[in-house]
Amino acid sequence: MSCSTDVRLFDLGLFPRCSIRCGDIRKGVQLATNSPSKLLKKECAEILEGMKQYNEAAVLFEKGALYDRAAQMYIKLKNWNKVAELLPQVQSLKIHSQYAKAREAEGKYKEALAAYETAREYDSMVRILLDHLNNPQQAVAVVQESKSVEGARLVAKFFMKMGDFASAIQFLVMSKCIEEAFNLAQKHGKMDTFADIIGNDGRPEDYRSMALHYENSMNYFLAGKFHHMSGDSTKAIKLLLKGGPGVLAKQVIDFLLGEQDGVPKDPKYLFRLYMARKMYRESAKTAVIIAKEEQKVGSYRNAHDMLLGMYQELRKHKIRVPNELASNMMMLHSYILARIHVKRNEHLMAARLLIRVANNISKFPAHTVPILTSTVIECQRSGLKKSSFQFAATLMKPEYRDQVDAKYRKKIEAVVRKPAKTEEEEFPAACPFCDNMIAETELNCDKCKHTLPYCIASGRHVVKDDLTECPFCNFPAIRSELAKFVESDDPCPMCNKGPIGAGELRIFPDAAVFLPLMGEE
Repeated sequence: MSCSTDVRLFDLGLFPRCSIRCGDIRKGVQLATNSPSKLLKKECAEILEGMKQYNEAAVLFEKGALYDRAAQMYIKLKNWNKVAELLPQVQSLKIHSQYAKAREAEGKYKEALAAYETAREYDSMVRILLDHLNNPQQAVAVVQESKSVEGARLVAKFFMKMGDFASAIQFLVMSKCIEEAFNLAQKHGKMDTFADIIGNDGRPEDYRSMALHYENSMNYFLAGKFHHMSGDSTKAIKLLLKGGPGVLAKQVIDFLLGEQDGVPKDPKYLFRLYMARKMYRESAKTAVIIAKEEQKVGSYRNAHDMLLGMYQELRKHKIRVPNELASNMMMLHSYILARIHVKRNEHLMAARLLIRVANNISKFPAHTVPILTSTVIECQRSGLKKSSFQFAATLMKPEYRDQVDAKYRKKIEAVVRKPAKTEEEEFPAACPFCDNMIAETELNCDKCKHTLPYCIASGRHVVKDDLTECPFCNFPAIRSELAKFVESDDPCPMCNKGPIGAGELRIFPDAAVFLPLMGEE
């Protein structure tokens, strides 16, 4: 072979590789080492690795800046000093872990700890700190920072051996060993500690176990609290009340109001508690809160029925109906009644009721646009052009316009473009207390200043010469209007009970009997 051919072979990197393969390892390594090519060093090192010449392979890998591969070779050679030298430049977590295990096997625990930390093997760090370095404080810090479940279990076992059961419970919970933590708490009288650690992050079964523990210990307040947190609010209230009146009742109310933990509970539970304790005024206030929440999400019938039930309780116990409850009830009934009259083709009556609702549209946030749309349509049908224009103009405001149903948008736009701003005034009817003539759907008399009882069938104020009541819910009605429901075998529009017999509509000579319904004495 000519000299020029040798040069070309050397330039191509063939000569170092050929030397190694032909058994002249020393010469091949020297040539590869002297070459500026990292690729050549890598290829030659891989050939040497295949030949199990790990030391020479390690040297070339290192020269080629392939530190992970070099460290792997030194591990096979158990050249730990060389591995330690390369570790700062090694990226592989597996290699750090292998080095840590080797150091641990040799009793070099501090070096093993550092390597395990680099390898992110937190469980092994905790084990080394507890079993070999007697450093529980650092082990706890590692667990708290890493959130290692196995590490927490190891720390818990350490504290159990030390007799520190509160700390053991804490780390058992952290390690998801909830049943073991519960049993330990029960055995050593640390249930309060267990409850504090679980806090609001427990499972229903955890709270149920705590509730049963406290129930057996006759601590009815905590038993009730944890039954509530488990989802069994009926049993919770029974237990909370079991301790009797006085201080415990105050604790229960504080708990439901959120005074204990800063978390107000569902007001329905507070309502039931007030009712059970016959605290009807407080029940009424709570009923208004519940109804407002139902109304806010569009559950109008639920809100209506809640207030109706409260009305009946207050009347039964001869307690004045709060104005707010009466007002909210009237507005909800007006909306429900309007929908009934649309179905009965009583469009003028429906329109008048919808005008009342639309003027208080903020109380119906879940259905603002549909209610305003219905108001425009029913007013148009009934010839109430001025009112129709007023609410159509509201719907064309930027905040509502895009929400209007496409099938009504053009009609509503036409009402706004070509407004008819006149309409007949509402028929007057006599106030049932002072005979002052006021509009039929007006519920406040400007002369005698009474809030007027409204007819549950029409929504108008009642009149004294045609006054009756529903025999089921005892709410007032204009007799001739409620009779229409009787004739069609429809139930009472207020309580939804019926049908009502024609002979059951008794005449009332005095409207004052219904004043408590309106929030007046």
